[in-house]
Amino acid sequence: MTAPTLPPQSTEAQQTVAAEVEGLLARMTLAEKVEMMSGQGFFTALQEDNRVWGARPYRAGGGNARLGLSPLWFTDGPRGVTRGNSTCFPCTMARGATFDADLELRVGEAMGIEGRAQDCNFSGAVCINLLRHPAWGRAQETYGEDPWHLGVMGAAMGTGIQTHNIIATVKHFALNSMENARFKVNVLADERALHEVYLPHFKHCLDAGIASVMTSYNKVNGEYCGQDRVLLTEILRDEWKFEGFVHSDWVRGVYKVYGASAGLDIENPEPLVFGEKLVTAVEEGLVEPYVVDRACRRILTTQLAFARREDPLPAYGKELIACDAHRALALEAARKCAVLLENDGVLPLRRDRVKKLAVLGALAALENTGDNGSSRVRPPYVVTPLEGLRRMLGEEAVLHADESDLDAARAAAEAADAVLVVAGYTAKEEGEYILGDIALGADKKPRGPSLSPTPIGGDRVGLTLPEAQVALIKAAAASGKPVVVAIVAGSAVLVEEWRGDVNAILMSFYAGMEGGTALAEVLFGDVCPSGKLPFTVARDAAHYPFFDRDAEEITYDLWHGYTKLEREGIAPRYAFGHGLSYATFAYSALNARVAGEAIEVSVAVRNTGDVAADEVVQCYIGAPGVDAERAVKQLRGFARLSLAPGETAIARFTVALDTMRWRAGREWRLERGAYRVYAGGSSAACLQTSVEV
Repeated sequence: MTAPTLPPQSTEAQQTVAAEVEGLLARMTLAEKVEMMSGQGFFTALQEDNRVWGARPYRAGGGNARLGLSPLWFTDGPRGVTRGNSTCFPCTMARGATFDADLELRVGEAMGIEGRAQDCNFSGAVCINLLRHPAWGRAQETYGEDPWHLGVMGAAMGTGIQTHNIIATVKHFALNSMENARFKVNVLADERALHEVYLPHFKHCLDAGIASVMTSYNKVNGEYCGQDRVLLTEILRDEWKFEGFVHSDWVRGVYKVYGASAGLDIENPEPLVFGEKLVTAVEEGLVEPYVVDRACRRILTTQLAFARREDPLPAYGKELIACDAHRALALEAARKCAVLLENDGVLPLRRDRVKKLAVLGALAALENTGDNGSSRVRPPYVVTPLEGLRRMLGEEAVLHADESDLDAARAAAEAADAVLVVAGYTAKEEGEYILGDIALGADKKPRGPSLSPTPIGGDRVGLTLPEAQVALIKAAAASGKPVVVAIVAGSAVLVEEWRGDVNAILMSFYAGMEGGTALAEVLFGDVCPSGKLPFTVARDAAHYPFFDRDAEEITYDLWHGYTKLEREGIAPRYAFGHGLSYATFAYSALNARVAGEAIEVSVAVRNTGDVAADEVVQCYIGAPGVDAERAVKQLRGFARLSLAPGETAIARFTVALDTMRWRAGREWRLERGAYRVYAGGSSAACLQTSVEV
């Protein structure tokens, strides 16, 4: 599977834009140019909006009133447009579990449409930071732990957004995989870790045409990313040939005016470091005038290129916000993201046998779509798990109790034919770390038993469920009734303490505004689960890389997730790419050959079950690993097949040999020898063959 790309501009169009940009630069003063290099008015707007993030578009650079140039009007993401009452899609990690790039393209298009309908031309919805450790508070905002998967899904999202002539930015560049310490931590990474693990997904997205980059707050090898010449010029510009513009994250994204010389084009959200200080630096010879011209040229070229494109739609009216088509898309994503982790045959539940269902847990009744920080979406409604099941089965058929009263929970379980426990987290336990004086959309008063406005989010302190929820699961199991646990979380949750007590486990994630509808459909077999884990669930927290949420400095190496566990010979509880179905699948006829500069792979997949189902076929490649140590296998392709009972289909992959190179100093090398080729339903369940390269 390759990333979708935007159609290139014609040479004539590029020349026209270039001439227009040079004409504008010739008419602008130094002060006007520097003004384009900062956001404006954010703090005043936030105060006027009672500190609610996303109440209006934010001016994020660009613009000149005298010359009639529009600013960049920013909206955040990534689970929907953070303005008004937009469609709330499942969180990014949930959509990562779909392994469906076409779906992600369509979700991106919907966000582009709703952004345009709400006066925005700049979107921060493409978040592709690699999940190094599941405790990361903002794990839910990215797609998973694998760089290839991140690149494909992020490119699809950004392409969809830009289809409707909103500039997409890819974030956060780079090595941003911690939350609490993000403003101070210095991440140490050598050339191999940097270029083989933590940067390739960014290049994948930029090669697909994503037009902007947002820097991260942290340091990399001793320098803040917003003023890091290695990242912003040597890698982005010189090596990758990126021609768009680069902007900082919001507040404290750059500390010195030399950030402009290093390659930062825009400081957001206000000119705290640029502005008058940058004007003075130019006048005093500390920053060359061409640096300012270069930044403005990048900004203007990108903006004008998008502004000159024809819109796909005749108009972008308010009626498109959370319209029926987008709500249906949110439901499709929620149906496809659910991952069935374990099932002893109790699922799907049958309506003719389950006359009474006990739905246990405070989270079952809570509108819990994820983080309450900059990714907060305020949809027109949210279907909770409890509401979704009551709509399906009827009010009287569904009993509810929660962990605050175990006696009531036991009584409900004993009175029911089956039990669903909804467990996991909220924005209080994981998410963007927000202190109480910056609401960013957090409610003024708690909405449920585990929500609190001060503070919220941050990196998780543990990887297990809260003790009260474990007690609830065990109380449900004591009833002797079939018990299903649905986990609501942004990344891996350890299950060792209680998995032996239940009959089925479902990873339902933060599933968006239609999550409760989809959960009911999956539980009762109206929808066959087809999600696959975009991360590894370990048996022990010690199997993950070292993580310190208060770290001043930390080293990121080549190993995390499935590559780390396979290297160390440790079996995960649930492998990367794992996900069960109500059908079964048989793989056969794996073939691979080298054709030119690529490995061509094909594998047959047959639905051996008795229901129609989707299967996500995954292709992994293992390098010889003689010249340098390499991972046992690395994902290099995935495809979703829809199969009727008894149907066989062929999945085909073309893996460019360039994607299997390793970094030796500042060079890329392709190792010669026998390459292992894998295809299967997870990283741990594959057929294997080999080819000689």
